[in-house]
Amino acid sequence: MGRDILVVDDDTDVLNSVRDIFEHEGYIVKTVHNGLECIKELEKGFMGIVLLDLMMPKMDGWDTIKEIVKRGFQKKVAILIITAIGSPDHEKMNGVEPYVHDYIVKPFNINDLVSSVESLH
Repeated sequence: MGRDILVVDDDTDVLNSVRDIFEHEGYIVKTVHNGLECIKELEKGFMGIVLLDLMMPKMDGWDTIKEIVKRGFQKKVAILIITAIGSPDHEKMNGVEPYVHDYIVKPFNINDLVSSVESLH
């Protein structure tokens, strides 16, 4: 994976915080507010790491992952879930587990988040 990160979250504070963290680490960071905007960025050619919230309006994280796989974008991105949901819904994870590299619960430890992203290089 390259040094590009796409943060997908409907919470502006999370977008700004995560962007600041990773720009400080030398990453190029884009932010979007929901799954539909994420898919648009992938259509434009984004390749890299997607930090994806699960609970969002318009298109939630689960539907976003399914759309990424349906369109074949999983070949050019690594998906890490960042969510306030304490543990994965096994029913919703069914079929998408191979495409999710990590499941990080908010509030997250910054070092753990950075380590998880760095492990993809």
